[in-house]
Amino acid sequence: MTREPGSPLQGLDSDLTELGERIEQLRKLSAEGADCAEELAKWEATAEQLRREVAAAFTKADAWDKVQIARHPKRPYTLDYVGLVMDELLELKGDRRYGDDPAIVAGLARLGGRPIALVGHQKGRTNAEKRRRNFGAARPEGYRKALRVMELAARCGRPILTLIDTPGADCLEDAESRGISEAIAANQQGMFRLPVPVVCIVIGEGGSGGAIAIGVGDRLLMMEHAYYSVIAPESCAAILWRNPDKKQEMADALKLTAADALRLGIIDGIIDEPPVAAHRDPQAAAEAVKAAALAAFRELDALSPDELLAQRYAKFRRMGAPG
Repeated sequence: MTREPGSPLQGLDSDLTELGERIEQLRKLSAEGADCAEELAKWEATAEQLRREVAAAFTKADAWDKVQIARHPKRPYTLDYVGLVMDELLELKGDRRYGDDPAIVAGLARLGGRPIALVGHQKGRTNAEKRRRNFGAARPEGYRKALRVMELAARCGRPILTLIDTPGADCLEDAESRGISEAIAANQQGMFRLPVPVVCIVIGEGGSGGAIAIGVGDRLLMMEHAYYSVIAPESCAAILWRNPDKKQEMADALKLTAADALRLGIIDGIIDEPPVAAHRDPQAAAEAVKAAALAAFRELDALSPDELLAQRYAKFRRMGAPG
C-alpha cells in the first residue's frame, strides 16, 4: 500500500505478500522433486494465520486507511474487471471532436450474457501506461467519449454500467482550455436524460467531479474499501489548513467511506470485498461486482423509461436534504 513507512496495515500487507512469494517458491521446488513438504506446510499454516490477522485489521480500517487501500497499485482496474467477468468488450474510441482519451474506457460489452454499455476510468500499471492514461484523470475528450457511448447505448436500448476509479478530472491548462468543467457538467445533464437503466459502481477512488461525471445513475454502489469524496484529503488539508500533513483528519471529516456514503443516503449499497481487500483476490472481487450489477439491472428492468427518469431525478434531489 502506498502509505507512510511504518503503517501497520502496510506492514501486514507486505508481510502477507512476502509469505505468499516464499510459499510459491517452495511449491515450485516441491514440484521439481525437492523434499520440502514439511517446511511448506509450516509456512502455509503461518500464512493462513497471518491472512486472518490481516483480514481482521482491514475490517477496522479508518477513513485514511480506506483512501490508501483504494489507491493500492494492485487493486483491480476497469480493464481487469473486463478480463475477469465480461464476455466481451468492443471498445469505442474518440469523442468526434478532439481525439481519444485512454483514461476512459468505453464500449459495448456483455456481462453475464447480457448486452450492456461499459464506461470506466482506467489507470496504468507500468510508468509508461500511467502516463498514457494520465493516472486515471480523464480529460474533456474522455468524458465526451463516455457520453457518446452512453447515448449510443440508449438508442440501442442497452443498460449502462460505469466503473468509477479516479483521483479527479484533469485540471491542467490543456484540459481547462478544452472545457473540462463544461464536459463534466454536460455529462451529468446527459446522464439524467438516458432512458435506460444506469448502474454506477465506485471500484477504487471516487474523486470529485471526475467521479460524478460518470456517476449519475439509478443505482450507485461502492466497493467496501473504495472512497467517494468531493476532494482528496491531501488537497482539502492543503486548502483549509495550508498543511497537507493533516490529511488523516480531513479524511475523517469528509465522510468519504462507503459506510459514510450509505448512511448519508449518497449511495444505494456496498459491495463486500474478499478477505483483506480486492487486490488480494481480484477474481472474487470481480464476481462480486458482476453479481451486484446484474442484480441492480434486474431490479431496474421493471421500470419504464419515464419511471427511470423520474426516480433518478428524485434520487439526486433527496441527497443532502435534512433527514
